[in-house]
Amino acid sequence: MTRSPQIGQTRLGEVTYTAGEEEYADTCTLFNSAVQKRPRYVVRCRDTSDVSEAIAFARTSGLGLAVRGGGHSVSGASLCEGGVVLDMRGLNNVEVDPGSLTVTVGGGATTAEVDAALQAHGLATTLGRVSTTGVAGFTLGGGSGWAERKFGFAVDNLLSVTLVTADGAVLTADDEHEADLFWALRGGGGNFGVVVSMTFRAHPQGLATSGLVLYPAAEGATILRGVRDLMLDAPDHLSIAFAYLYGPEDPAVPESLRGQLMAASWIWYLGDPAQADEELRGIRSLGTPVGDWVEQGPYAERNGSMDDPPGYRNYFSSEHIGQLTDDAIDTIHEHAQGLPPGPGWTFLVPWGGAVTRPSRLGPLANRDASWVIHPGAFWEDPADDDQAAAWVRGFREKLQPFTTGGVWLNFIGNEGHDRIKAAFGNENYRRLQAIKRRYDPANTFNANHNLSKS
Repeated sequence: MTRSPQIGQTRLGEVTYTAGEEEYADTCTLFNSAVQKRPRYVVRCRDTSDVSEAIAFARTSGLGLAVRGGGHSVSGASLCEGGVVLDMRGLNNVEVDPGSLTVTVGGGATTAEVDAALQAHGLATTLGRVSTTGVAGFTLGGGSGWAERKFGFAVDNLLSVTLVTADGAVLTADDEHEADLFWALRGGGGNFGVVVSMTFRAHPQGLATSGLVLYPAAEGATILRGVRDLMLDAPDHLSIAFAYLYGPEDPAVPESLRGQLMAASWIWYLGDPAQADEELRGIRSLGTPVGDWVEQGPYAERNGSMDDPPGYRNYFSSEHIGQLTDDAIDTIHEHAQGLPPGPGWTFLVPWGGAVTRPSRLGPLANRDASWVIHPGAFWEDPADDDQAAAWVRGFREKLQPFTTGGVWLNFIGNEGHDRIKAAFGNENYRRLQAIKRRYDPANTFNANHNLSKS
């Protein structure tokens, strides 16, 4: 084991690891196996002091810095080549206050951990669609999840953030303290510091009714039109997403459908549990269903019931759609037929509802999109990298006549600086840059969708 004297002679040496050690390998194993960056040091932080010391060490050593939570950044922001990685998973405490309807979570907590703690009190808040997603990174990017039409994005429920800035200061930002910074943190990404704690508003929501209804892929355009029409005036407690995917190798899926391209409506119902069957009857009878896995159960259980599998190579993108016209649907249907083999998808999620009614605005633009399309390829062989990425990029090209130019940064990899600007609009982007210069003038936090360029 090789330690820098600057680390080895300090408390930080107890939790610092290098290549060849099990802890190092675990930290460097991300959800997207295509990311193969190798940092010089991994620091598995136990508390705020470890975070401060690790930032100071990276800066004085002239090393790059990255922050790893759930490890789901498709752009690879969870690691940096030759630098220092702060593994935050040890800061995963979750404290629920049912009296005030709030939950405070550590900077390394995952969706599953927070969902489970809230479920014990019959509560929920908007968190990731995949249970292993880190809450901090998810939220800093905006936080789009199944409950967003009812409760808003994660940032709409964010009440305060405690973080360590580049100079080692520990700040708490909320509506009354460090208000500009708090505005920036509600969607501006990991550009401003390392989150050690977040407090969210929670909502009564013990049960959810959700699941897939599968159809032959040939019926996809028809089903998507039906879903679109149903969502035009749907109540906030209902969200019907849509996907093209391959039938999973699962005992619950008929053998004849496994590995076959399918279309699916993806139902999430957060209304009166007793009314679920009645309200969902029309949705579940669209087309010719060949499988129906819609079930009612505890919210936390349902939110983690359809996780994407880890360990595949990933390439994602995203576009905002103003109006989901028949021509747009035909274009989506045609291109989706070329989905690369594997557990990927062509995924469309409806916005509207509480998404369009935030109680206070942050930097995120383009909330008025009716749908977000999120194509994602999952594959195993590196020889297929170019083909899989080309399929995803092809979606963006073919959908250009129907998209608004908006983008959800948590859904994309490195697509150029213009795409980062598009997430915020020019005015908000300039304000974010000014706040970035104030709190991180040396651009210490640059492994993310960075704001430093003009």
